[in-house]
Amino acid sequence: MSRKAIRNMTLLLAAAFIVAVSIYNIERMADHSKSIQQIPQPQESQSPNVAVVEVAAATHQAYVEGVGSVEARFDLALNSRVSGQVKTVLDDFESGRLVTSGSLLATLEDSEFRASLESARETLANARVSYLEEQQELQQAQQEWTSSGLTGEPTSSLVLREPQLAAAEAALESARKAVAAAEENLDSTQVKAPFDAIVVSRDIAPGSYIQAGNEIGHLLSADMVEISIPLSASNWSILADEAEFLSGDYSVELRQTETGESWTGDVARVEKNLNVNTRQRSLIVKIEDPLSQETPLYPGTFLKARIPGRAVEGLWRLPASALSQRGEIWIVTEDNLLQAHDANTRFSDPEYIYVVPPDGYREAHVLVQPLSSYSEGMKVVPQRELTNE
Repeated sequence: MSRKAIRNMTLLLAAAFIVAVSIYNIERMADHSKSIQQIPQPQESQSPNVAVVEVAAATHQAYVEGVGSVEARFDLALNSRVSGQVKTVLDDFESGRLVTSGSLLATLEDSEFRASLESARETLANARVSYLEEQQELQQAQQEWTSSGLTGEPTSSLVLREPQLAAAEAALESARKAVAAAEENLDSTQVKAPFDAIVVSRDIAPGSYIQAGNEIGHLLSADMVEISIPLSASNWSILADEAEFLSGDYSVELRQTETGESWTGDVARVEKNLNVNTRQRSLIVKIEDPLSQETPLYPGTFLKARIPGRAVEGLWRLPASALSQRGEIWIVTEDNLLQAHDANTRFSDPEYIYVVPPDGYREAHVLVQPLSSYSEGMKVVPQRELTNE
């Protein structure tokens, strides 16, 4: 083979090699491009679905809730007016018994008081005689002065016995009062209930000796109970005025939270001073004949009160769950972004809170149940769950 042929053959093989390498590289680049196209692109994070309530400012009937303890109108430590030995104690004078006004509870030994009364009556009788005698003496002195022919007035009032008569009259009046005091002391040996009452305790026994002023028992009046409900200044701002409270037609719902039993009371009065510790003012609610209610109401019972107030304009009514643990409500903007606002709650009930709308809002979509994981500016997908109707 000639030299020229060998050179041509070499060039041809080199060209074939270059073409093969080029084809191989092109195929590898095509495969790499396909593999790049097949790599999954990162997906955008999905916005969470949130339940919202559509609200608009409206007028709502206000209610204020408070708590208080049932107290008897009269809480009496019954004391003895006189000293003496206890003679009898009646069966009704025991804790838990209900006694009527004037009913006998106990008696004291009364022999000394009877003797004192008889002595006072004797003194009264003597004073009456002395007074009558002085009247007779005065009349006789006047007649003697007239018959004497003397003119003018006597030099001394003693001549006509006027001071003597005045002294006799004063002694008579004193004797009357002494009899009245002796009768009252004798009556006090019979210890009676001063009003319809519940007996809380008895502190005497037959044979015991008591001094005047000693406590002999503890009574609570049974005709009426009162519940003092402390309220803050913000509570008072949405309640009726005092005249409406005392109109006689203002009822308050009362409930015992433990049992669910309920009663209806009327406003008795409004206190006009603030408690120095709580800085609150109390509304006093009364219930008459508490032990005659369908469910008897006993002193000491702890109650929750629901007091109707005024109609308040411009409030949102939101589910109670719309209030976050931080005391905020969350609004979904027109751009579906979350905004948190401090809740200005005017009042509430078991199902709803009534709040003043944030500045710049009259209508809005509010989260039904905000989660701690939510943050301001988060994009969400609002889903209307319920309405404010």
